[in-house]
Amino acid sequence: MAKPLEVDQQWLKRIADQVGGLQYGSVNITVHDGRIVQIDRTERTRYDQPSSKQQEAQGVKQQAGNSHSNSNSNSNSNKHQTA
Repeated sequence: MAKPLEVDQQWLKRIADQVGGLQYGSVNITVHDGRIVQIDRTERTRYDQPSSKQQEAQGVKQQAGNSHSNSNSNSNSNKHQTA
C-alpha cells in the first residue's frame, strides 16, 4: 500500500517557485517512499518568427520546387508539340 505523501510549507514554496514565471515547459516532482525528493523544471523557449537563415532556406526550397515544376510542364508541352 502506498504511503501518504508528506508535503510541508517548504515543499509547497519550492514547487511554487519552480512553476512561477514558467511560460512553456513542465515541472516534474519525484516522490520516494511518500516523500518529495526532487523537483525537475524543463523550460521551453518558443520562437514565432523563423531565423533569417531558416527563411533563406525556405525561399531556396520554394524556388527549387517552382523551377522543377516549370521544367516538367515545359517538357510536357514539348511532347505535345512534337506529337
